[in-house]
Amino acid sequence: MIADGFDLDHVALAATDVAPALQFLTGRLGGTVLFGGHAIGFRPMQVLVGDKSGGMKIELLEPWAVERNDFLARFLVRHRHGPHHLTFKVPDLEHAIERCRTAGYRPVNIDRSDPHWKECFLLPKEANGTVVQLAQAAREFPDRAALLDHVRAHGPDCSPQWWVDPPPAEGAVSFLRCVVLRTPSITAALALFGGLLDGAVTRDEPDRADLTWPGGAVLAFELHAQGPPGIDRLEIEGLEAEVSFIGTRFVPAGSRSEDRHAGS
Repeated sequence: MIADGFDLDHVALAATDVAPALQFLTGRLGGTVLFGGHAIGFRPMQVLVGDKSGGMKIELLEPWAVERNDFLARFLVRHRHGPHHLTFKVPDLEHAIERCRTAGYRPVNIDRSDPHWKECFLLPKEANGTVVQLAQAAREFPDRAALLDHVRAHGPDCSPQWWVDPPPAEGAVSFLRCVVLRTPSITAALALFGGLLDGAVTRDEPDRADLTWPGGAVLAFELHAQGPPGIDRLEIEGLEAEVSFIGTRFVPAGSRSEDRHAGS
């Protein structure tokens, strides 16, 4: 990650029960559980859909201790389940907040109370229909290979483990290659995710733009004049046919445009 920049870390999906999605990610897609635990209002876990050479992380979220914080429970009442947010890691949260404000964005829910995890958020109305989390973590593995080596040697980091151990992978490892978002304006999407959040543009066409980050994560924005902006689907290399879990479409990477939008 560049010295003062943003790096897309993961996409988060939420449901009252994430077990079916976990079985799909680890069994059918061959993903690796990295860590999970309990937090205030939710319990998360992360799965790498890929290996040392590439892929992206998916975070699964369930409500937990909702009497202390019901934000996720309220989201699920409104939406039932589905994509919840995108998380960008930053080396200095204070600098990231200042960059956002200088660019005209309004970070909210700024939390500096935990020295190991400081965060703030951009709301969907400013962030193309999805929540954007900016987070400064105290502990980071130097690279993906070191993280996977640690997990294979010691198992996932659990604080505590709340999920049932998933079944073994059914076949070869698949790769989450891209998170695709609908947008009413390619220009506005590039201004935020390319200009402010440091995505490098690798494709720039009238109806689609692709951006990548230092850690290898990729977002694509497709022009939709109608319908709400936000996360549309996850493109998976190694998946043969489209499937849906917890309100999220998983589609084969490289599908034709008419196939990608079938049923949408």
